[in-house]
Amino acid sequence: MTPTRIAPGGPRDSSPVARAADGGGGKRAYVQAVFEEIAPRYDLLNHLLSLNIDRRWRREAIAMLDWESAPTGTYLDLCAGTMDVSAALARTGGFSGRMIGADFAEPMLRAGRGKCPPGTALPVVADALQLPVADASIDGIVAAFGVRNLAGLEAGLREGRRVLKPGSRLVVLEFTTPRSPVVRTAYHAYFHHLLPIIGGVVSGHRTAYEYLPKSVAHFPSEGELVKLMRSAGFVDVSYRSLTMGIAAIHVGRADGR
Repeated sequence: MTPTRIAPGGPRDSSPVARAADGGGGKRAYVQAVFEEIAPRYDLLNHLLSLNIDRRWRREAIAMLDWESAPTGTYLDLCAGTMDVSAALARTGGFSGRMIGADFAEPMLRAGRGKCPPGTALPVVADALQLPVADASIDGIVAAFGVRNLAGLEAGLREGRRVLKPGSRLVVLEFTTPRSPVVRTAYHAYFHHLLPIIGGVVSGHRTAYEYLPKSVAHFPSEGELVKLMRSAGFVDVSYRSLTMGIAAIHVGRADGR
């Protein structure tokens, strides 16, 4: 399964990592380069650093997609990475549709080859801001741990709305900052100090795992993301916190107007 390549239609921390995390110049190029470099160890580190909780989070996100209403439909795994979402949905009992796994880092898609049953998923090298997908042609979207990496979050949400059929769902699974002071303190100690060390040793790319906590810190809060999704044309938007608030699932339905 070879990915299809389609061209896209205090003192301030001024390091390249920080500029990329807060949407500064060159974010797209920086993020693409980082994920291409860590692709070979990406899955191992995801499961290791999350203690395998990320698998359960993805299952919960898929459960909120409402794919049962169109089990033979076409679904988009947005910012697909190594296609974990595609593989999980493709192997779900009762699902007989097709997945499109879209990501702009081709090595990530290549690293996910073989996860999905033959003929169930199409990996496509594409920018989430300019998807090579027709208007109103997708039955549902899951974006797991990817939208915070977009060079333009609002533009990405509008693009998701464009390709969704009216009434279909966008499900966003993303890291958040815990509200509990106790949990937040422990979370920051792990996320900002221990994680970059472990990630750097295993992947050989410490700055990639310095970018991760910074990107989460700059990402909108749960309530702010609700507002952005509504502004992009989604209705019935809601969210649910996961695992003491270290992640959240947001769900919105494409406005039928």
